[in-house]
Amino acid sequence: MGRSRAHVRKAAHAYPMGTLSVYADGYGFVRTSEGEFFIPEKKMNGAFDGDLVEVAPLPKRGKGVSLAAGFAEERRVSRNESPAARVVRVIDRAHETIVGRYEVAEPFGVVVPLDYHMQHDVFTLRKDNPTIPDGALVRVRITSFPTGRSAATGVIEEVLKEGEKQVSVVDALIERHNLETDFSAGALEAAAAAKLDEDDALRTGYRDIRDRVTFTIDPEDACDFDDAVSLERAGGEVARGRVGVGGAKIAWRLGVHIADVAHYVPWDSSIDLDARRRATSVYLVDRVLPMLPEALSNELCSLKPGVARRCMTVDLYLDEAAQVVSVDIYPALMESKSRMSYPQVQALLEAGIERAPQGEPFANIEQRLAALDVLAGMRRQRRHKLGAPEFSQVEAKVKLNDQREPIGVELHEKSRATQLVEEAMLMANEAVAHFLVEHGIPGLFRVHEAPSPMNCASLVPLFEEYPWFSQVNKVLFAEGNSFQIQKVLELSAGRAEEELVHSLTLRAMKQAAYSPSCEGHFGLALDEYLHFTSPIRRYPDLVVHRQLKAFLEKGRLGASPPAQKKAASQEVSQLSWLAEHSSKMERLAEKVSRESHEYLLVEYMQQFVGQRFSATISGITSYGMYVRLENTAEGLVPLHELGEEYFIFDGVRHTLTGEESGTVYYLAKRVVVVLDSANPMTRNMSFKLAKSNADKGKQQL
Repeated sequence: MGRSRAHVRKAAHAYPMGTLSVYADGYGFVRTSEGEFFIPEKKMNGAFDGDLVEVAPLPKRGKGVSLAAGFAEERRVSRNESPAARVVRVIDRAHETIVGRYEVAEPFGVVVPLDYHMQHDVFTLRKDNPTIPDGALVRVRITSFPTGRSAATGVIEEVLKEGEKQVSVVDALIERHNLETDFSAGALEAAAAAKLDEDDALRTGYRDIRDRVTFTIDPEDACDFDDAVSLERAGGEVARGRVGVGGAKIAWRLGVHIADVAHYVPWDSSIDLDARRRATSVYLVDRVLPMLPEALSNELCSLKPGVARRCMTVDLYLDEAAQVVSVDIYPALMESKSRMSYPQVQALLEAGIERAPQGEPFANIEQRLAALDVLAGMRRQRRHKLGAPEFSQVEAKVKLNDQREPIGVELHEKSRATQLVEEAMLMANEAVAHFLVEHGIPGLFRVHEAPSPMNCASLVPLFEEYPWFSQVNKVLFAEGNSFQIQKVLELSAGRAEEELVHSLTLRAMKQAAYSPSCEGHFGLALDEYLHFTSPIRRYPDLVVHRQLKAFLEKGRLGASPPAQKKAASQEVSQLSWLAEHSSKMERLAEKVSRESHEYLLVEYMQQFVGQRFSATISGITSYGMYVRLENTAEGLVPLHELGEEYFIFDGVRHTLTGEESGTVYYLAKRVVVVLDSANPMTRNMSFKLAKSNADKGKQQL
């Protein structure tokens, strides 16, 4: 007797599973435990960007990259020649609501998503919302997702803005990612009621260090100052009664003073609940979405000069080689003596500051800066000996006018001024991590795993094109050896391919994340590390402050106050979730920050359409090549712009070679291009090769 169709297969087939990433042209990729799959536009099966999906491989078809095959088809081929697949089903939807522009098309009101990753319009009934004007920005809740036979449908939840001119790309970005812009009434009320109360601070055990010369160093446009530093030579009261580990002689006391946010934001308070959801401040191209209300972030917790502030101080006692030999951590009442900026400090260092005579106390802040510069150099050398790779990357910041319109691009690199502060913060973070581990104090640690050998090995064929790579141990580099990674970065320094090598190597690294357990930090070559120095803008830092203060208070009083003990215990029970949530929100904040910058950068570039630029090839694909301008703007030179011939794509060496001319396009090659188009909404720019690849007449930004 034949079996019924329902009993033919007893167990469900296990398909690879992963998150779908959709690109502007409609195709997508899904990274699974079995590798990455390319999803053609017509094989999405109604899935949206960010959805968790199951995929099934499609039958393989012949490869080949030629103009005759048609650019529209070739541009859908994966950059890495990933096997093609189709979406079998959506397991979990990433989006219940979508932000888009409302277009009247009787009898419908069609919502066109502002996010170009979203490839499906959402249809609503015009009769349900007859007063919404054409062009309004709305949020729509999806009631049915698209299928092969039907479109997506939904209901309008909220009209965000009316009129096309009122909608900025950054506003749309904020709405699309559901970022919080307003604080709860309870949080605002609590922040407004918060008081410094110097007498209470001193009465409850805060040390008075207001006479110490402390100062802040921040970007010129900074609004909050949550970290300050101080430096004194050891001697007299500075190191009285303090002996370094193993009897090491103390030469310096470096103080790192961090705003005491935990005093104003106890666990489960209104402010804490708001901050916990946000988990981080979000730095957009034209504004900041703070983690804490401005009454705290810009006032009580901002270490402004000339006013007393509560802080958590880490005093690092260093020997002549800048090794930490003793640490003291305590709450304090401080007063910053000066607010300095990175450009200001850099100018002083470059001009050459007169150093204090050996053994004598510092006469001014300038002499302290000179000494901090020397100590920072020694600390960097120490990390270098431990194998910490140091990446060199140029960061671009779009300059805006008063109307928030892009008017230029500023490029920033690491400087002696930024490194001076960075090294001090790294020392404090490491010292606090060690203190927590040593005393069994729970907290959130910053964990950075070693890179995947597969990621490092994939770079070997590419780097072998450069003669200097022969000096690198390829086997160890492919295994992710930190010293060989370090060597690659150093050997490429000063060469045309430096930026590309650093960028590709950085992409091979794993992302750092938060964890309740201390598992080391590969990038810093440290066994113990956490974030302590920015509780104004990072929730994990706030968690560490609260747990540290609870421990110190217990040690001072013999037992923690019942309320504090209960709160600390509740916080500890949530550490795993807090670590995962903070890591997730950090990645989202970085993504949104990057997208906001890219929007305005492409908008800025619109005025240069038709002009020539010097560029570097930053990516090679089967459908063309990506080029990067000196101001970091990046776009595609489509395959058909390379010439009327067959081009052979080498996915291992990352090259495109003309079969007739023998012309080879490779990573880091310099070319002259013409900007063909710039679309801010999709953040896409298209280029074509200049007819003559000479430098004459090219635009410099």
